[in-house]
Amino acid sequence: MKPDTREELRRLVTGVTLETYEELAPQLVMMLDQLKKREDLSQDQMNDEILLNMMGYIKSCTNEIMIQVLGEILELPAEERHDHDHDHMHDET
Repeated sequence: MKPDTREELRRLVTGVTLETYEELAPQLVMMLDQLKKREDLSQDQMNDEILLNMMGYIKSCTNEIMIQVLGEILELPAEERHDHDHDHMHDET
């Protein structure tokens, strides 16, 4: 759906945002769970790692939102989305 008004664009961005955050949230939870099990980190190091994971999650979501919204606006053909496309969330920071 190519938006014709700012309101339609707003609805498109909101919908894609919710979908993307929900889609990628399980990966963030899994990374944070793995991080909690690490006994080799001090509390400060743990906090730093959590912050890095959160920033990576937000960046991955933002990139995906932009790709999806621009794809709709430019009427580009949809691609298959693979879970492994987002396996590098932490590495993107």
